[in-house]
Amino acid sequence: MLALSAAACARAAEPLPQAHSHNDYEHKRPLLDALDHGFCSVEADIYFTNGALLVAHDADKVDPKRTLEALYLEPLRERVKKNGGRVHPNGPSLLLLIDFKTEAKSTYAALRPVLEKYRDMLTKFRETETRTGAVSVVLSGNRPINTVAGERERLVGIDGRLPDLDESPSPHLVPLVSDNWTKYFEWRGQGALSETEQAKLKAFVARTHAAGHKIRFWAVPDTEAGWRVMRDAGVDLINTDNLPGLQKFLSTR
Repeated sequence: MLALSAAACARAAEPLPQAHSHNDYEHKRPLLDALDHGFCSVEADIYFTNGALLVAHDADKVDPKRTLEALYLEPLRERVKKNGGRVHPNGPSLLLLIDFKTEAKSTYAALRPVLEKYRDMLTKFRETETRTGAVSVVLSGNRPINTVAGERERLVGIDGRLPDLDESPSPHLVPLVSDNWTKYFEWRGQGALSETEQAKLKAFVARTHAAGHKIRFWAVPDTEAGWRVMRDAGVDLINTDNLPGLQKFLSTR
């Protein structure tokens, strides 16, 4: 049993830049389970309610003990201190994708001073420059795009959508572009992805990368077949709720 545990820990030490923990907070140990599996990207839904930023999937599931700071920011700061300035030793910046479930401006107004407390570990975004820190915060859901764009220096980026590419947003404002797989593709995990849809996916990836953004899809089949399609097309972040499954897939390819 001890040998198996040691082997698991060894595997967990390998950072997996493509691994994105979707609805991360629903795991038994939010953030920590993902990090133990080598994930370099985690997603947290937040509600601004009763003066607090609470992590939950649905409004009726909020718990005053489950704050963004308690579940994510404080543990990340401890990890960064322990590992000499990185979340994973010798790993990339960890992406913390924060999905706003409540109104954009008020939620961001509450989030901004909280993030200031963790400035030392966060990526700083400016109009023409990104200074990468141990943790890169990107806002999704109800995104305060205009408010963030108006800041001279910001501690957050914006999660774009594929139609946003038509406006040529700066990658220093929109480092990531995400969208719903089912809006653009018919494939649902059965059989092979058609040549037409393969070409369409590769075109989306190429266009997004050429503009300096990373790309992610949600609602992709959360199976090895879905992961393979994402990996082979060069999609930067692969969504999953199955942490050990995706870890094994990416580690043994």
